[in-house]
Amino acid sequence: MEDYILNYILLFALLEIYEVQWQKAHTMIGMLSRMYQYYQKSIFLFLVMHPTFYFAIMFTMLSEYNIYAIILLLIKTVDIITKMLLIKQIFIQKDISDELKVVLFMPLNDFMPYIGLLVYPPLIYMALL
Repeated sequence: MEDYILNYILLFALLEIYEVQWQKAHTMIGMLSRMYQYYQKSIFLFLVMHPTFYFAIMFTMLSEYNIYAIILLLIKTVDIITKMLLIKQIFIQKDISDELKVVLFMPLNDFMPYIGLLVYPPLIYMALL
């Protein structure tokens, strides 16, 4: 594997681990609660706390809009938008359905927050080939 590919993957992995560490909780509501602490202070602070999103933007441009880089950016964008919508619905509007409550309070597997480390690096690798 080329050094520059490995460097991109390692940089992304470090940024992803940072995101996982500050968001980590035993339930989805716990994760959203931790995110809401930053969102409550400033939406810009909340967005800055997601460096992999900015990595994805930069990477998409550097890879000359490779389809795999675009997929990475789309997934990261949908991820952040979903988090923001859930935060708004749960903590601001306080409008939660019974089904959503069940899902939010279910325990998360210890490895679930790290799924991004399995999904995103192959997209980076394929974008650079």
